[in-house]
Parts: sequence; structure tokens; C-alpha cells
Amino acid sequence: MCGIVGYIGNKDAYTYLINGLKRLEYRGYDSAGIALHKGNDFLTIKKAGKVASLEAAFHGYDTSTSLGIGHTRWATHGIPSDNNAHPHVSATGKFVLVHNGIIENYASIKEELLQKGYKFNSDTDTEVLVNFIEDIYLNNQCPVEEAIRIALKRVVGTYVILLLSKDHSDTLFAARKGSPLVIGIGKNEHFLGSDASPMLEYTKEVVYINDYELAIITPEQLILKNLGNETVTPYIQKLDLELAAIEKGGYDHFMIKEIYEQPQAITDSLRGRLDPIELTLRLSGLEKIKDKLLQARRIIIVACGTSWHAGLLAEYWIEELARVNVEVEYASEFRYRNPIITPEDVIIAISQSGETADTLVALEKAKAQGATIFGIVNVVGSSIARITDAGIYTHAGHEIGVASTKAFITQLTVLLSFALKLAEYRNTISPELQKQLFKEMNDLPSKVESILTESKDSIKQIAEKYKNAGSFLYLGRGYNFPIALEGALKLKEISYIHAEGYPAAEMKHGPIALVDENLPVVFIATKDRVHEKIISNMQEIKARRGKLIAVVSQNDQLALGLADDSITIPETHELISPILAVIPLQLLSYYVGTGRGIDVDKPRNLAKSVTVE
Repeated sequence: MCGIVGYIGNKDAYTYLINGLKRLEYRGYDSAGIALHKGNDFLTIKKAGKVASLEAAFHGYDTSTSLGIGHTRWATHGIPSDNNAHPHVSATGKFVLVHNGIIENYASIKEELLQKGYKFNSDTDTEVLVNFIEDIYLNNQCPVEEAIRIALKRVVGTYVILLLSKDHSDTLFAARKGSPLVIGIGKNEHFLGSDASPMLEYTKEVVYINDYELAIITPEQLILKNLGNETVTPYIQKLDLELAAIEKGGYDHFMIKEIYEQPQAITDSLRGRLDPIELTLRLSGLEKIKDKLLQARRIIIVACGTSWHAGLLAEYWIEELARVNVEVEYASEFRYRNPIITPEDVIIAISQSGETADTLVALEKAKAQGATIFGIVNVVGSSIARITDAGIYTHAGHEIGVASTKAFITQLTVLLSFALKLAEYRNTISPELQKQLFKEMNDLPSKVESILTESKDSIKQIAEKYKNAGSFLYLGRGYNFPIALEGALKLKEISYIHAEGYPAAEMKHGPIALVDENLPVVFIATKDRVHEKIISNMQEIKARRGKLIAVVSQNDQLALGLADDSITIPETHELISPILAVIPLQLLSYYVGTGRGIDVDKPRNLAKSVTVE
């Protein structure tokens, strides 16, 4: 959500900034802007709309400088407009600032500034912050870094800020609390970004800034301090992300590229963990908290969106295999309740980015109450990865499409691995079943590949047939219920068609009233212990003239005979079939979305990483 870039060094800043903003478009935004430090002044241009509009607005201007900051905004305070776009310049023009996050107490600070005679040109909390810093700077006659420090101690909320000072043509100031910030280290230059993607071709050495840290950056030096003015030693890490990972590579969209990368993503997720010869599993992250897991009274999974669906399926897996009580919570609700948390609880946080604001706050709350915190994230060095007691990286690779695909499939892979290892610790699984499931997991990449190869054309035809439907209903039972929820979410996200996921057994308690000859109903009807029940639910829809689309196991003639349209997946153990079943639903949503002319990589109003409430 929002994107920040900054540059200071010996190269052209504008080139890095505009290309960096393009790299960050996947995060979601509605306006963009850049400020360049030009001698004793700033060249600031900002536009509602796409980065391409901003780039066009810079035509004809002299952009030569080696210091600047840029931003893509996702509207919180104030509508998308040129005025509300970042960067924001202070009243006297001394400072220009970009900001990710939300200043919760901006209204009271704004009232103080209004009484001092300040005027505001936007509706944003960010313009309040830059003027607040200026007011402290002017009235206290203190250094810029001290003015920032004083202001941020007063601020309530989340932020990453980059600030330029008219009086400092060789310094860029940055600070962070709750939103991500990465600083790339070059030779006499520094690159800043909300993630590492803008700086990939420039450096492989980066520093992930921690909460409550203030960075004073010159071309030659990065100085980190905490808000107590104590110097912090930067921890430099090596990037393993390659430039090819953030390019489309011949595909029309990142989403379809990432769908087709899923066999490799599963392989990467299992590499070094699952031994395909010995059929054993090693998860070093679990070893760190093995005693806590064995003593756990319960496991609480907290997540948002697609990650919540992964957690819901994990609840089924863990309770079935390891016989531990599991609760699954929306992080956004968990953080505002007063949940009963004890040191005997293990909290599992699931987040692709590792920066999801609600999940982070939920973890902080649970940690303060003594719970053990375990993270399942994709991004190395992310905030959640840093505050957990232990964890597992999913190794999905960089995911740019807003609608999560390969991140979800690797979350499922890791969560099933977690359940199997925990069952081994607790002696609640037979060696025969364990090895059977390990073998089936090892076969997952090839089976996913077969779905992608063999089902693409038929799914395209189904999408074309139903792309103008007004609504969809997705139904599943048992392990496939969370997959029904995920399928409905994907369709909503990238086709703008209303879709609802529901337990098939609950259909008669309301949703069946929606069924008529115009309603497509998607069943996840793979062979499992409740297969006869799902067949009965399909019969009920058929009797009411609903249009049946079914994801079924190969050679299931009964389900195939009932469905108006069907997609087959390879047979596997019922615990693993949900991982395969989600692939056709991803493709269906993709082809419906593109068939409706929608940019599926950047669906309206959505952001890739939700770093504000």
C-alpha cells in the first residue's frame, strides 16, 4: 500500500525515482509525485492517476540533480487528487516530505498549527506532519534531525517518511514506524524504497530499517539513530532477488506469470525440507520452539484476506493430524478484542509481505501477553519475520500481482508441512500415512503443472461463457470450504463480479434462495470423505436450474455427469487435494477478469501490501 522511493548519490535521481515508482505500482495507488532538490529550491510535480501521467508532466523540465524523493499514494485522508498527492511542501518551502502510513492524531496537531496561522492546501495528514516538523524546526532553532525526532515522538500512528531540507542539499532524512523501508548501499550513493524492487539493478546490499529508527543519509554515509538519539549500527544484508523475478517475461500479466510459476514455487518451498528419497521432513524453524509446541494449550492463527483462507485450511490440517485445538482469527478483529492469551498459546501469523499492519499489531499484543510467536511470511527481513520467536519462509519469490496466487500456494505447502511435523512431534500420525503424504507433497509440482497444461483451454471457454454473470456462488465442504472462500475472493478482486464462498452444507440456510438459471455455482467436489454429500448438494442446485461449474477429481463420472461445465484435477490424498483445487479457480478468475477488459494486476481500490488500517 503506497510506495516510497528516494535517491542520493552521484547519478541522475529522476531516472531512479520514476523507474522505481513504476516498479512499485503493484502495491496499489491512485496518484504519484516526485520532488527533486534543485540547488536552493525544489522541483515538485504530482498528479492524480498513473505514474505514466506523472512522467508526462515532467516533460520539458530540467530534472538534473542527484537528490530526490518519490511516492505513489493510496488515498486515506482525502480523495485522489493533484493536491492530495505526495510530496507535500511545508508552508515556508523549507521542507518537502513523502509519507506512507496514517497519523492518527493529525487533527489535534492540525488545530494547533491553524491557531498559529498555518494554512493547508490538501486534506492529508501528511501535509500536517511536514508543517509540524517545520514549526518545531523554526521555533526551536534545532537541527533538522532533532525537529523530526521531536515531531515523531508526538505522532500517534504509522509512518515511513522521507524528507528533504532546502538548507541541506547533500542530505536525505528518513524514519520508520510500522511501514517498510529498505535502503540500498552503493558506492557513494544510497537508494531507498518501500521494498527492494526499485534498486535491484543498482545494488545487492541493503539495510532494512527498524521501527523508531531515524536515518540521516548522505552520498557517502548512512547514519542510523533511534528516537532517543542513540546511534544504531546498520545491519547490511545481501539480496537474493533477481531482476527477472519482477519482469513479465513474455506473459501478458504478472498474475498469469505467477500462476505458471507455482510448480517451481512449491519446489522452492519444499527444497531442503522434504527429502524425496528418505521421505522425511526437516523444519528448523519448528525445532526452535518444539517444547513450546508440545506444551501448547492451543494454536491461534492470525491473518488477513487470502492468508486467512490459508490459515482456515491449516486449522483443519493441524486438528486432524496433530490433534491440537486451533483457532483462526482475522487480525483486524483480534487486535481490537480483548482475547484471552496465555504463555501456553502459540500464535501463528501468516502474511505474504510480512508487513500487514493489522497482523503486526495483533502479534505485538499477543507477545506482550507472553505467547510464543511463529511467523509464516514470504519476504525475508520483513517486520513480522523480525519480531517472531521462530518461523518459516515460504520462498514463493517476488509476487507482484495484487491477487495472491503463488504466495497462497506456498503458504498452504508450508502450513501442511507444519501440521505434519507437529503430528510427528506429538506421535499422532502413523509412519505409513506420514510417508504417503510426503510422497504426495513431493508430487505436487508435477500435478500442478499438469493442471496448467491440460486445463487452460477448457477454463478459458468456461470463463468466456460466464464472464457477464452478475454473481457467482462458490461451495465446498470440509477441506475444500476454505478453497471455496479463496475462489470467490479471487473472482471479486479481479473481475469485479460479486461472488460468495459458502459451506455447501449451509447452502440451504440462505444462499439457495439466490439460485436460478442465471447463477453460476462453482463446486469444489473432489473425492474425499464427504464426496457423497457434495454430490447431493450439486443435485439440489441442478434441481433449481443453477449453472454448475465443478472442480472434480479425474475419472469421477458421477460429478462430471452432473456438471454443466467441469475442470478435472489429478487424484491425490484428500488432505492435499485442496492445494490442487485452487489452481483452476485462479485460472478461472484470471480469464474472467481479462475477458472483461480489466487490468488484473492492478484491480481498483486494492493494494498488494496493506500497511495501514
